[in-house]
Amino acid sequence: MRAIDPSTFAISDLPTPKPKDGEVLIRVHAAGVNRADLLQRAGHYPPPPGASEIPGLEVAGTVVAAPHTAQGVSVGDEVIALLAGGGYAEFVCAPAVQCLPLPSGLSPVEGAGLPEALATSWLNLVDLADIAEGDTVVIHGGSGGVGSVAIQLAARRGARVLTTVGSAEKAARCRALGAEVAVDYHDEDATEQLRQSAGEDGVAIILDILGAGALDSNIDLLARDGRLIMIGLQQGRTGSINLGSVLTERLQIIGSTLRALPVARKGEIVAAMRHAARLIAPQIHASLPLEEVDRAHQLMDDPATFGKIILTLD
Repeated sequence: MRAIDPSTFAISDLPTPKPKDGEVLIRVHAAGVNRADLLQRAGHYPPPPGASEIPGLEVAGTVVAAPHTAQGVSVGDEVIALLAGGGYAEFVCAPAVQCLPLPSGLSPVEGAGLPEALATSWLNLVDLADIAEGDTVVIHGGSGGVGSVAIQLAARRGARVLTTVGSAEKAARCRALGAEVAVDYHDEDATEQLRQSAGEDGVAIILDILGAGALDSNIDLLARDGRLIMIGLQQGRTGSINLGSVLTERLQIIGSTLRALPVARKGEIVAAMRHAARLIAPQIHASLPLEEVDRAHQLMDDPATFGKIILTLD
């Protein structure tokens, strides 16, 4: 099969995988690009034990083989799938419990931008942060693949959404997705703008992709019993905090990754987000053929990018 060779990141002819118990084989039409793919390419984020070395954490495609142990999915089904790896290829195996029907009205390109971002948003906002109607939530990086989905999910669950972005154009687009306030993170008083927007009740939840660089300001923003959910380290991995504030304000700091969770746990997340998958509008910035994987990865760091980058295999 045609696939990205993980050792060279060039198109190669690699063996077609065979589904194990509980898995299906998917003919991939489109694959989402994620920050984790770039980190894996740089040698900083190896796949979990037993996962494919080929990058790619989400796809949309057609099921072409479904052993009897793969319940709920049949040959011919058009699906979206959450993966631990293997998406940058013509064929990939996925646990049946990590597959959902391609939502009605979405193309494979749009569908491929949904599984990883929505599963990440659901795990962190719903399961870990216990988001509730009326909560004020800060989502850093609202123009990203995860951020643009997290805004929609939080707004649909009745939260007040504040987000940070890099331009006025991106701020307008985030407001259209459901953010009440979008602050330009280049502003020197960005944290103060968020604080003023949060009002007297303060910020209940922060979904953070920045890490050490935003640690102090995040702790400062949280209301009593607030939750800081850390899903990225784009501004560093080592920082210091005032533990006194954590104790006296009863704050929770939660680190979270999705990729290495057990299949059963990821299956629970996928099942729980089934209805939400029909309501979220993936934001697709660009789609490129698999042969242009280098360009796709470059676009991940392009300041103009809003939403997801997708690789196509048709």
